[in-house]
Amino acid sequence: MNMSGHSMDHMHMDHDMHGMDMSGMSGMGGMHMMGMDHGDMKKRLWWSIGLLIPLLFVTPFMGVDLPFTLHFPGSSFVTAILATAMYVVGTKPFFSGAKGELQQKKPAMMSLISMGLLVTYWMSMYAFVVNTFFGMDAMDYFFEFASLVVIMLLGHVIEMQATMAAGNATSELSKLTPETAHVKHGDSFMDMPASSLKPDMEVQVQAGESFPADGVVLSGSSQVDESLMTGESKPVKKEKDANVIGGTINDDGTLLVKVSAVGADSFLGHLKDTLSQTENSSSKVESLANKVAGWLFWVGLTAAVLALVVWTIIGGFSQAFNMAVTTLIIACPHALGLAIPLVIQRTKAIAAKDGILIKKHGAVLQAKHLDYALMDKTGTLTTGQFEVQKIEADKLDEKTALSVMAALENQSSHPLAKAIVKKANEADAPKQTADDVQTIKGAGVKGTVNGKEYAIVNGRYLDENNIDYQKMDADGSISYLVQGKEVQAAISLGDSIKDSAADFVKQLHDRHITPVIVTGDGDQTAAKVAKALNIDEYKANVSPQDKIDIVKQYQQNGKVMMIGDGINDAPALAQADLSVAIGAGTDVAQASADAVLISKSLYKIIDLISLAHNANEKEIQNLWWGAGYNILAIPTAAGVFAGLGLMINPMIGAIVMSLSTLIVAGNAMLLRK
Repeated sequence: MNMSGHSMDHMHMDHDMHGMDMSGMSGMGGMHMMGMDHGDMKKRLWWSIGLLIPLLFVTPFMGVDLPFTLHFPGSSFVTAILATAMYVVGTKPFFSGAKGELQQKKPAMMSLISMGLLVTYWMSMYAFVVNTFFGMDAMDYFFEFASLVVIMLLGHVIEMQATMAAGNATSELSKLTPETAHVKHGDSFMDMPASSLKPDMEVQVQAGESFPADGVVLSGSSQVDESLMTGESKPVKKEKDANVIGGTINDDGTLLVKVSAVGADSFLGHLKDTLSQTENSSSKVESLANKVAGWLFWVGLTAAVLALVVWTIIGGFSQAFNMAVTTLIIACPHALGLAIPLVIQRTKAIAAKDGILIKKHGAVLQAKHLDYALMDKTGTLTTGQFEVQKIEADKLDEKTALSVMAALENQSSHPLAKAIVKKANEADAPKQTADDVQTIKGAGVKGTVNGKEYAIVNGRYLDENNIDYQKMDADGSISYLVQGKEVQAAISLGDSIKDSAADFVKQLHDRHITPVIVTGDGDQTAAKVAKALNIDEYKANVSPQDKIDIVKQYQQNGKVMMIGDGINDAPALAQADLSVAIGAGTDVAQASADAVLISKSLYKIIDLISLAHNANEKEIQNLWWGAGYNILAIPTAAGVFAGLGLMINPMIGAIVMSLSTLIVAGNAMLLRK
């Protein structure tokens, strides 16, 4: 489908802006941490680890000396200094995150972590002061504080790294147009920055160059590759008065173009606007870990306040205060903070070995609930490259026909010409040289091979010149080899279906996921591919905006996966619940997608779906392990079961909490495809 004349006015969309997609930051309250630099976070982690190591040797473990615990004059001062240094270095990201959560009146993971950090540090400093200067024997929690800082920073770095590859699709669009344009000044051309172009300027676009802006052809003739923009796999002929799109590629001729639209008014400008709105839409996945952390924050805080009030009445303030502090410390989310990041890292590692780059883990988990798989055709289900599909040589044998056609097309950069030359080489056709090769305007090429004049033309040329021929029964682009007034051979060229496509579609059917082809190609081409792959639903002749609308339509009935590789697929990829870009496609498509298929096999997407099922189960299991400890320990620490003789010792609580953390880590490592 030639989109060059298509009005883009309808690409402006009314869209609610809910903030950036934070699905990849699910476990660590990424909503308030996105401004943090990954390098800075890693530095904080390494500094904290460096401070933790000596601190382990000079502080008791929840009041109990370990075999390697060192006591010497001033050791308590060393402990306090190391902990204070860690407080300065390691806590800022969490306090900043908690501030943002509390300002929005939505306490979650950052608030829960900050509450634990504040209580453990300041209670430890209180214990240090009264023990050192007043001879008391209060318990400090320096070990608890230090381990919480390091574990939470580690979890954040792991999860932050999982989002590093997300990319910005809108910035990639800017790279499609050339930096300079050949602008006409009088009778000559001058190179100017493409950004300075204005409507009605005239620019020259040579073979192999990208168009610097939308425009109308004033003179010249050429084939233009619009496949990445419109999805139309065949090069489009451009002559006088034809519309061209900025960013598309001029194949084989020189065109003089009058600029019609630049910047925000151009095809790419509208595409950027649509893509930006889609990328900035509400988060695809609400963080379950943050929900759990928010509940625990209020549970821990409420339990501590109640313990303080009730036990002050029952046993006095001193006992009540200790129980309240113990309750707040027990609420520290060590295991919960690692529950999701470790699964994310493990999922990414498994997928990478399988040829898939996961960029947005939260969105990938949607694979568990998929109802529809919408797929681009060119470059996704097909190879995206023209190949010779069929040859009929009545007057010549097949090798001779290929030899003559390859000679005529050998110097052309046109995709159809390259396909013919490639086929001739594969068939070991005799190599010949063509002389006096000329382009037949709007029809093909002609030249002399071995002393005889030949032409490769389309069916329209044969009709216009009253040359009798039998139309080739084939799909794709059909060309005819002519000598004089007689057709010597016919050749069909088309975009072939990928070897893995049929098995991939079958697996989708087996999983009750409905496959749908969504393509810019014409109805006949789409129908042919759909029939070959046993796909009942297809949408043809669609624009980038049409693709978004189609995704939204299907989303009304279920979860949608979008698979594509072109620039025209980018907005739809950003809109879908789960999007997979083909690795051989454009940077724009890859930047818009939740995952990128590096492998050549589409079947790997089925592996991704299986992996998503297992990863989702592991995350739920880890959340139960991480939060389950807190759910049981918080009321026990608050004295709810004191009447039954059940009280929790802070040291025992810390040991159980450490075991919970180890279980979460081990469970994440058990994740398999």
